[in-house]
Amino acid sequence: MRLIEKVWFFRHPAKYLLVPLLLPLTLVFALVSCLRRWAYRLGLKKTGHLDKPVIVVGNIGIGGNGKTPVVIFLVKLCRSLGLNPGVISRGYGGQAGSYPYLLDENSTAEVAGDEPVLIYQRCLAPVAVGADRIASGQLLLEQGCDIIIADDGLQHYRLPRQLELIVVDGKRRFGNGLLLPAGPLREGKRRLKQADCIIYNGVTENNLGQEKIHGRAENISMLLAPGSVCHLTTGELLPIAEFLQKFPQVNAMAGIGDPGRFFSTLTTQGFVLNQAQGFNDHHDFSAGEFAHFDESFPLLMTEKDAVKCREFARDNMWFVPVSAAIPELQQAMLKEKISKIAIK
Repeated sequence: MRLIEKVWFFRHPAKYLLVPLLLPLTLVFALVSCLRRWAYRLGLKKTGHLDKPVIVVGNIGIGGNGKTPVVIFLVKLCRSLGLNPGVISRGYGGQAGSYPYLLDENSTAEVAGDEPVLIYQRCLAPVAVGADRIASGQLLLEQGCDIIIADDGLQHYRLPRQLELIVVDGKRRFGNGLLLPAGPLREGKRRLKQADCIIYNGVTENNLGQEKIHGRAENISMLLAPGSVCHLTTGELLPIAEFLQKFPQVNAMAGIGDPGRFFSTLTTQGFVLNQAQGFNDHHDFSAGEFAHFDESFPLLMTEKDAVKCREFARDNMWFVPVSAAIPELQQAMLKEKISKIAIK
């Protein structure tokens, strides 16, 4: 974990030096963000137009909150309502030759970014990436999509939206509560009041009532539930309980926003971690980075990391897919909100 993240989230003693040094930059960031937001409110900057409704899944802080499982969940939820959803994404780290880029079965993380490839492979739904989200959305409409789900893009105010879902990490929350770079937030906590729903990742339904109500937003609890382990090269799928019987001790790696969350998930399931290594979010892996792991143990990774490691996968590499688990009553509420915007 980077030192700055320790300062943001875990009150590292370096905060006494770094936070005062970074506060002037935070003030500049806050001013620019505020002016930009008001420019859209006053019509000085124009919001684009798409003929079909848009659901934005985002956060007010840095990554690692659990947006991608929410997007996958929403794709399935929309399909259950008879809709044909498509997903737009920035495609962080991708190097496609031209944009917007429509993913297909041959798309790689190097071309499209890791999260879009993961979403495409899990959902087999149209996914378009590019900095111009309006152009990406238009491309999806040309594919026959009748509702668009934006993976991130909460602060991309040129993108129209009919439904805003903000995902909050139930463990790390808002860190020290400061804006970038002195803190982890892109927007202040007051932004939560303008959302339609706030999804608390890692908070159970029983504990949801303890969350502060933010304006008109509905509170939703979500848990990321692993059910199986999948072999990177063969695709063999084993239930976690069966895998545990064979391999109670494993190695683990994760290149996500909060690697510790993945490692905690594994130990909660009963695994003993022999070696565990975290990398920065969207890390571009190479074969040499796995040489120090003892190959006599399985090496478990996230599904997001797996899409970047298949080319040099070893026989001991497995990934752990997770799915968003949301209580039925809260699912029904989401369905109602989506149905309302879908018929407009």
